[in-house]
Amino acid sequence: MHLEIITPDRKVFEGEVTAARFPGADGSFEVLNNHAPMIAALKAGEVTLTSAAGREAIRIEGGVVEVLRNNVIVLAEGAVA
Repeated sequence: MHLEIITPDRKVFEGEVTAARFPGADGSFEVLNNHAPMIAALKAGEVTLTSAAGREAIRIEGGVVEVLRNNVIVLAEGAVA
């Protein structure tokens, strides 16, 4: 699935991942390929990405995530890769 992490001033990450774990406002959750459509609020924490290259963690300062047709877009208030 395609994942983008965007802040107000830059694109932090864009690429293909097999899984992504998010710090949801009501608890962490994971999104896999063919996940049902959803929009969720995120709190500050780490987004953990799993891809063919391995695992990567990106710290975000909160925001929202949208999942739709194997496209995942994170609009974060801030991020540190």
